[in-house]
Amino acid sequence: MRKTADFAKKIYTALIFLFLYAPIATLIVLSFNASKTRAKWGGFTMDWYLSLMQDETILDALGTTLLIAFLSALIASVIGTVACIAMSGMKRRSRTVLMGITNIPMLNADIVTGISLMLLFISLGLRFGFGTILLSHITFNIPYVILSVLPRMKQLNPSVYEAALDLGAPPLTAFFKVTLPDLMPGILSGFLMAFTMSLDDFIITHFTKGAGINTLSTKIYTEVRKGIKPEMYALSTIIFVTVLVLLFLINMTPDKAQRKTDGKEETA
Repeated sequence: MRKTADFAKKIYTALIFLFLYAPIATLIVLSFNASKTRAKWGGFTMDWYLSLMQDETILDALGTTLLIAFLSALIASVIGTVACIAMSGMKRRSRTVLMGITNIPMLNADIVTGISLMLLFISLGLRFGFGTILLSHITFNIPYVILSVLPRMKQLNPSVYEAALDLGAPPLTAFFKVTLPDLMPGILSGFLMAFTMSLDDFIITHFTKGAGINTLSTKIYTEVRKGIKPEMYALSTIIFVTVLVLLFLINMTPDKAQRKTDGKEETA
């Protein structure tokens, strides 16, 4: 009976992975198909990737996407880290309320967040473009950074920071020399998560980008409306692999940090 249950669990898990990743696998295979039709295999080719690299509009969208993702992740990491430091000194009730408010952009529906930000920018008289996209991405990235840094903040030993102050180190020096290195794994994890979320966002970007500027997600949407080209398969494959690598790095960072911490404890 137990063997049957274990076998059923394996079949159930396999079906889940099949339905989740079979479409993506099909997309990746078609990106190497020499035939423009999806109905038959025309042989292996890299032509669609080469054609993609020669498309200036795609390259412009790629540059814009990477720049926005990097800047928004960097700024969100700074703001999120400062917020975690501030929340660590608050009372439990105040910290809980602030965490609830902070998590709203993450829990809220993307379309609601996108429309809300669009209306905010209109009321402020801001011109839609690179700046509004960047502000929007910073807004929804901050909660991910806080969720990555705050658990690391709770693991810090305040006695080490206080010892640095007792030894004559100024508060800023003690922070950068003692506290920040311990927080760095959480900050790096939050940065990579924010970068991934920004890279993959479409709905909020669509409502806040304005005319004359595109990210990869909005560019793909525009091209698909005209008809699906093989270059879009190649582009989607590149995005999927990039996000997969970033998520792998995000999951690896806490494990490395934990191993280092365990090693220090064993040494001590």
